[in-house]
Amino acid sequence: MANDFMNAFGGLFGGVSKFMPQDDPAVQLMNIQNELNELKAKEESLFAQIGRQAHGANPAAYAEGPQIEAVRSSIAQAEAKLAQAQQAKAAAEAQAQETQARNTCRACGEVNPDGTKFCQGCGQQLGGGSTCSGCGQPFTPGTKFCGGCGAPVG
Repeated sequence: MANDFMNAFGGLFGGVSKFMPQDDPAVQLMNIQNELNELKAKEESLFAQIGRQAHGANPAAYAEGPQIEAVRSSIAQAEAKLAQAQQAKAAAEAQAQETQARNTCRACGEVNPDGTKFCQGCGQQLGGGSTCSGCGQPFTPGTKFCGGCGAPVG
């Protein structure tokens, strides 16, 4: 984790160092340290790939097998929690959008507090009063005929 932080920190300074005088010894030192950190990260990634391949080819040859399985089990549990949290977030967002749509006046666009029956901006009845009595098709104020069934409105 400390390595990740240092790599990110080094990457930030690596980008900033491009705007600094390149003949400055401190900048040169920072650039070389950043290059070294990037190379070590690549090496670590390669060792991880080699380890995955070796373990995949012969899992019984490694005493760490039960530890790997325990970590994989924990990863599966964490992924399930993440999926649940994402579903809960999506449901909460959908509920919030539904509530806002229900509380938004079709006549003037005013967003009213929950539980309000009449628009606080224009007095139009919320959730009703702006639909055709014949077919239930919604319409905007000033409409003379229903777009759904053709019946006269109002």
